[in-house]
Amino acid sequence: MVTRDVVFPAGRHALYEKHRYSPAVRSNGLLFVSGQVGSREDGSPEPDFDQQVRRAFDNLNAVLAAAGATFDDVVDVTFFIVDPAHRFERAWNIVPEYWGEAPFPTATVVGVTWLAGFDFEIKVVAKLPERTAG
Repeated sequence: MVTRDVVFPAGRHALYEKHRYSPAVRSNGLLFVSGQVGSREDGSPEPDFDQQVRRAFDNLNAVLAAAGATFDDVVDVTFFIVDPAHRFERAWNIVPEYWGEAPFPTATVVGVTWLAGFDFEIKVVAKLPERTAG
């Protein structure tokens, strides 16, 4: 059996246990982060879409920090958006608050019909800094 090198951010452990997944797994110098949504501390969705996007990025950054990484280490991003025809531009206008300067990671946007009560999710792969590559 493979032993996974799992990364947990502070708090929110019950959410991951309830839904039976790991927030992130380190493997061969990479960090594979599960999709992060704009959930409040109690796991409920942030009702305002723009704030939901910001919370998703904040939740993502908490996972990255727990692994000793930052968004600058991210090499690949996948966005999932409910109703992207009406929400993509709003979400994309928030991205610069979190992405910093070029060069940017690769990005894929997927329109979906359901995200368990959420409207936005972000999933990433990051190259871990040498000191945390484990």
